[in-house]
Amino acid sequence: MRRTGADKWWTGRRLTQRLLRREKGAVALEFTFAGVLFFVLFFAIIEFGLMFWVNLTMQHAVREGARYAITGLNDRDPTPAQGEDGKKIYDRDRAVTQMIRESSMGLYDKVVVERNIRAYGGSRLSGYGAPGDIIVINLDCAWPLLTPLAQPFFRKTGGRYEFTVSATMRNEAFQP
Repeated sequence: MRRTGADKWWTGRRLTQRLLRREKGAVALEFTFAGVLFFVLFFAIIEFGLMFWVNLTMQHAVREGARYAITGLNDRDPTPAQGEDGKKIYDRDRAVTQMIRESSMGLYDKVVVERNIRAYGGSRLSGYGAPGDIIVINLDCAWPLLTPLAQPFFRKTGGRYEFTVSATMRNEAFQP
């Protein structure tokens, strides 16, 4: 039996309909598209949450360091020098830095790029001013992003989240 043009058209149409009805693998393909979108969004949320957590942790550490600095104490110095009379000589700057380091949950050495301490008021006493002076502690920090998904948003900073944390307080009336 010889096929006419209409029969060939009808056979081709049935073949196309049969192929379109096949749904093997359609669920896997749909999951791939939805899964990729889901995981990109999921890791972006985790990355941005981690960035804000680092920022808040460092802000807390600077605040704790400033609270310690205004007391005029220096007993947290991790490496006190020995005086000629055998007494330990504590450095207030190292003591305040140690307080910030302890309060930062281990992030201080990973994120701090630059540290600035300014005292405003009367005389300068070891960089933290005299009693009644206002001190300002600034830390410039940089957190390296973990996922390449967020890095395009931070091209100008080399794929790092750069931020500054500060604390301003007035020194208490301590004995210099």
